[in-house]
Amino acid sequence: MHLTRRWTIAPTHDAASALADRLKVSPLIAQILASRGFTEPDACRDFLKPSLKLLHDPAGIPGLTKAAQRIAKAVVDRDKIVVYGDYDVDGITATSILWHAIRRLGGVVEYYIPHRIEEGYGLNADAVAEICNAGAKLIITVDCGVTAIGPAQVAADKGVDLIITDHHEWRENVEPDAGGLAAEPRMPLLPNCHAIVHPRLPWDGPTYPNPHLCGAGVAFKLAWGIGQAISGGNRVGDDFRSFLVDATALAALGTIADVVPLVGENRILAAFGLGGLKQSQLTGIQALIESANLTGQKLDSFHVGFLLAPRLNASGRMGHARLAVEMLTEASHDRAVEIATFLETQNRERQVTERGIVDIAVQQVVDGKLDENSAIVLGGEGWHPGVIGIVASRIVDKFHRPVVMVAINNGLGQGSCRSIPGFHLAKALEACGDYLDSYGGHEMAAGLKVQAVNFEAFRDAFCAHAKAVIAPELLVPEISLDAEADLQHMTEALVTDLGRLGPFGHGNRKPLLACRGLEVAAAPRRVGKTGDHLQLFVKQFGRQMKCIAFGQGKLGDSLKPGTKIDMAVEPTLNEFNGRVSVELTVKDLRMTS
Repeated sequence: MHLTRRWTIAPTHDAASALADRLKVSPLIAQILASRGFTEPDACRDFLKPSLKLLHDPAGIPGLTKAAQRIAKAVVDRDKIVVYGDYDVDGITATSILWHAIRRLGGVVEYYIPHRIEEGYGLNADAVAEICNAGAKLIITVDCGVTAIGPAQVAADKGVDLIITDHHEWRENVEPDAGGLAAEPRMPLLPNCHAIVHPRLPWDGPTYPNPHLCGAGVAFKLAWGIGQAISGGNRVGDDFRSFLVDATALAALGTIADVVPLVGENRILAAFGLGGLKQSQLTGIQALIESANLTGQKLDSFHVGFLLAPRLNASGRMGHARLAVEMLTEASHDRAVEIATFLETQNRERQVTERGIVDIAVQQVVDGKLDENSAIVLGGEGWHPGVIGIVASRIVDKFHRPVVMVAINNGLGQGSCRSIPGFHLAKALEACGDYLDSYGGHEMAAGLKVQAVNFEAFRDAFCAHAKAVIAPELLVPEISLDAEADLQHMTEALVTDLGRLGPFGHGNRKPLLACRGLEVAAAPRRVGKTGDHLQLFVKQFGRQMKCIAFGQGKLGDSLKPGTKIDMAVEPTLNEFNGRVSVELTVKDLRMTS
C-alpha cells in the first residue's frame, strides 16, 4: 500500500440513474458501467452477459484469410506442418490451439518450441533450417516472428512457405530523406513470407476492432478461419465448432497470462474459457488444475494468473517449454499427470530462485540513486534468465518505475523488461537499439539481448530516454476509483452484482470504491502468522464494518479509535461458520485527522 498514491475518482455520470432503471441494477453498478465507457443500455447488456456471438469475424484480421486458405490446402494435401511457438503461457497455449485444430481437421502437424536460454525468444535461423531440412512443407509461427527478417528468409530460400502470426510490435523502415531526416510515414519493415497474421498490421481492409489480441487469441481466430476454409463457407462443421468452444479454455489461459486488456472479445474469450476450464476435454488442462489443487473449484482470473499460469511458465523458465505443450497436446492421461507434477516441482524451484534475485535487486535499487532516475536498469552475473521477468514485475510493483533486468552470463546479457502505464517499452528499446543485439515486445513487456560490454551504455541511454519522456506525475502510483460509496451501500447484493463485471484483469480491473468520512471504531489488530496484516473496524452513520488491509500491519500503530480516515476499498464476501458477511479489503488509506 502506498500512502502517497494519487486518487482518481471517476466523475458522477448524469445518465447513471436512468441507466440503472433500464438495466434493473443498482445506481452504483450503473455508475461503474458508465465510468468505464458503457452508457448505452445494449452495450451494457452485452458487457454484463458476454456471448460468443459477439466475437469478431476472423476475416477482419489482416492476413488471416490468406493464411487460413494456405493451411487448409496443406491439411487436405497432408503436407507436414510445423507450428513454431514461444516458451511463455501465451506461446504454449497458442501452439496447442493450432496443433489441436489442424489435427482435428485431419492435417499432419508437429510443434517446435525454442529453448529460452539456448535459443532465446522468437524465430531463429538455425531452427528454421532444421525444420525445413526435416521435411516441413509449411511453418506457422505463433506469438512471434513479425521482426524475424533473417530467419524468414531462410525458409524462403529453402522453398518452404512461412506464415507468421504475432501481436508484438514490428520494426519500421526508416529511410532518411534528402535532408538526412527520417522519412514519414514510417512503414512496417516485415519479413518475406507467405502471410503475416497480425491484428494491428496496416492493410487494405477496415481496421480490426480488437487490436489487443494476444498470441493465443490470434491462434484461436486463425483456427476458426481454417475451419471456415475447410468447410468452404462462413460456418464450420459441428465437430469443429465444439472444438472451438473447448479451445476458449486455452485462449483464456493465454489471454489472462499475457496481461492484455480484458475488454471486448478478449473479455469474451476469457469469460467463456474460464467457465470451460473445469469441463475441458483436454487431459492436460485437467492435470494442470489437479496439480494446483483446484479441482472442483470455480476458476477466475486470479487462479489463472497466479496459480495455473506460473506452473506452465515454469517449464520455459527452469527447463524446456515443450513439456508444457506436450502436456496440453499429445500426452496421455498418465503422461500429463507426470508432466504436471514435474512442472509443480519446477515452479517451486522457480520461486526459490526468484526470491534470491529479488532480494539482490531491491538492495541494488536502495543503494542506487532512485530519486534521480525515471527507470531502473539492473544487471547481475549468474542471474537465472528464466526468472528475471517475474523479478522485474516485483521491482515495478515496489518502486513504480519501468524496470529492465539483465542476466549476464559468459559476456552476454539476456534481459526482461516491465513497464508502468504511460511508458512504451518497445519504443524505448528501439530508441536505444544501437546498444542492443536484439529486442522485441510491446508496450508493457519486452525482452532484449545485449553484450556485457555494452550494458552500462545501454543503461545510461535507457534511463536518459525514460527521464525525457516520462512526466513526473506518472512516477507516483495512481489508484483509480470507480465511484464514491457509503458503508450502507456495502451489501451482499452489491458484491454479487460487482462480480458480474468480471473476469477482471488488465484493462478491466476489479471495481474500487472511495469511502470518505469513516471513523476507526476500535483499536486495530495485527493478524496473520507474523502480524503482517491489519484488521480494523470502521463506522459511518451508525453502521460498523470489518476491514482487512493486507501487508499493512505496521499501520496499526498510527490508527487510534476515533481517527478519521478515507479508504479505497474492494467489497468482498466473507463466509465463516455458515454465515456470510460483507468485508472491505483496503487498497489505500488516508488519515484526515
